[in-house]
Amino acid sequence: MPVQEDFIEQAAPFRAELIAHCYRMLGSVHDAEDLVQETYLRGWRGYPAFEERAALRTWLYRIATTACLRALENRGRRVLPTGLGAGSVDPDAALDGDAGGYQWMQPLPDALTPETALVTRESVRLAVVTAMQELPARQRAVLILRDVAQFSAAEVAELLETTPSAVNSALQRARAHLAEVAPTDENVTEPEDAERRELLDRYCAAFENADLAALTELLAADIRLEMPPMPLWFTGRDAVTRFLAKCAFAEPGDLMLIPTAANGQPAVAEYRRGVDGILEAHSIHVITTSADGIAAITAFLEPTLFAAFGMPLTRPKDS
Repeated sequence: MPVQEDFIEQAAPFRAELIAHCYRMLGSVHDAEDLVQETYLRGWRGYPAFEERAALRTWLYRIATTACLRALENRGRRVLPTGLGAGSVDPDAALDGDAGGYQWMQPLPDALTPETALVTRESVRLAVVTAMQELPARQRAVLILRDVAQFSAAEVAELLETTPSAVNSALQRARAHLAEVAPTDENVTEPEDAERRELLDRYCAAFENADLAALTELLAADIRLEMPPMPLWFTGRDAVTRFLAKCAFAEPGDLMLIPTAANGQPAVAEYRRGVDGILEAHSIHVITTSADGIAAITAFLEPTLFAAFGMPLTRPKDS
């Protein structure tokens, strides 16, 4: 077998975890896919000289992490509206704030990273990855390589061309900061599969039928609603439901919501009927749950995300 063909076969099993790794580093599914493609191209070109002095997985992580750090050199961190200021309780507040100066977080489709280990699932939760973006890039890399990818301090030191003591120091600082800003275990309640299906079915039906009462039953009292790239966000069941009734609901038949999953969380893809009658991609909702119901809805108003979820931009009129 030619050397490059051998690389393709040997490296293929690592693609999903490398996409998740680059996503944790960058907060963007589009950037993660691009840099993993770059990683495999560089690996394919360099494989003839690869003498397995390190494991192939370690070598690929070195290439991917270097690419991520280079991409982050002159780039601001990605954010969500909840990180920009206080939420609004006024459903009539103007939505036309300036969003041009921010780079927004994106959701990560579960289908791209079918990870089952608890540590890897939790580390792609939307709030956790958003919190990771607050870390300096090299601290972020150390945290992810040690706590998620499970490399040793010595391996990370070699990968980042530093010392184990420097790795351990950076890891300590990163863990301390993440503990301050990331959600705690008791604030995270992920439904079982059957509960998730029921939740998503009820959520989709409430939106599709413009049933405000049914939607209200699903929401926690302190629900948060954010809709990047809109910087304004809403907090509290009353403000959220009044805003949705005013600005998001439509006539029955004009919305279609399709259950999916992102960041290890329930999610839906929303289509809206356009003037020509065709259902058009509108947004991806990522749902955060708590013991009291839906704690947060993050609706990404970015139709280009649908391709990453394997979904078309339009659906026929009779869908």
